[in-house]
Amino acid sequence: MSKVVISGYYGFANAGDEAMLSAIIGSLRDIMPHVEITVITGNCQMTRKHHNVHTVHRMNFLAIAAAIRRCDILISGGGSLLQDVTSTRSLYYYLLIMRIALFFHKPVMLYAQGIGPVRGEKARQAVRRVLQQVTVIGVRDSESKRELASLGVTAPPVHVTADAVLSMHPVDKKIGFYLLKKAGVTGIRTRVGIAVRDWQGMTGYKEEIAKAADELQRRLDARIIFIPMQYPADVKAGEDIAAMMETEAVVLREGYNTVEFMSLIGCMDAVIANRLHALVFASLMEVPVTAISYDPKIDSFIQLIGEELCGTVETVAAEDLVADVTKKLAAGGIAPDVKARLNHLRRQSLRNAYLALRIIEGKDSLRARLKSRNTDGR
Repeated sequence: MSKVVISGYYGFANAGDEAMLSAIIGSLRDIMPHVEITVITGNCQMTRKHHNVHTVHRMNFLAIAAAIRRCDILISGGGSLLQDVTSTRSLYYYLLIMRIALFFHKPVMLYAQGIGPVRGEKARQAVRRVLQQVTVIGVRDSESKRELASLGVTAPPVHVTADAVLSMHPVDKKIGFYLLKKAGVTGIRTRVGIAVRDWQGMTGYKEEIAKAADELQRRLDARIIFIPMQYPADVKAGEDIAAMMETEAVVLREGYNTVEFMSLIGCMDAVIANRLHALVFASLMEVPVTAISYDPKIDSFIQLIGEELCGTVETVAAEDLVADVTKKLAAGGIAPDVKARLNHLRRQSLRNAYLALRIIEGKDSLRARLKSRNTDGR
């Protein structure tokens, strides 16, 4: 039985990261049905319950080392783990986990990661030193590959794949309709979902979203529903915007798992978001998106699916949001070329799991090479 340890920002009720974990686990089990998976997490009980895996707490370094020592591969998986914009401490944490695996001569794979930005010179040197020793790197976009080149990472092969979540299949909308009914949302009115996060204390983009939401209700009799992709932080962001509105809106105030999020978003007729995985979920459920960027990862995804941004948190305007949502509602769904691009991205996303399988299948010879390389490095 192959043993895999997965490291990432898991166990913190962030819908995007939990979706990435679900996607990675699902893809690995599709091609390795008997794989044994251990996840490094901030909430062991929640991760075991939602994903049916073994767990170790992210701050229990003895348990982490023991799990890695027993494994066939460490997957550093999903999301923007290696960046120093939101936190330098977290960047060094994920590098440390990789260094533990390298100490035990275990292969390390970066799974559909978004790399950077890494701005500090010491941080850039640290990333370069560790990544030069990993076995293979899968990145979710070309920008991440360019960032690796700028960091001086040259040794491991780099594969441009796609976001891990894109390998997921659409889910049943009945779950979402049940959750909406539970929140008091019924009827056949047009539903516009809004999934936003706070960003660096800014309020201007919230004011513009509030104006747009009011106008969509007046013009289209749309029902505005705020969906918290990270609970409870995004509940407050939704409440902030709802308080700025002149019309009424629904703010969902519960935490949901990945399937529930996908189903909820699938029940929308359009989605406005600055949360990457709200945009990804909507696209997978064939719901048109209106994207507001706060980070290059939003820009990259929107470009990949052949859409255009509707502004950034600094520049977004209510009239542009209204125009974009209205146009997409009139079209009645996502465009055929966007659907074709998403099908291609799903195949690219699955490549990550096959890269991991290839490493596991060649683990004996690879481990010998790693041991030799590490010994030579000392």
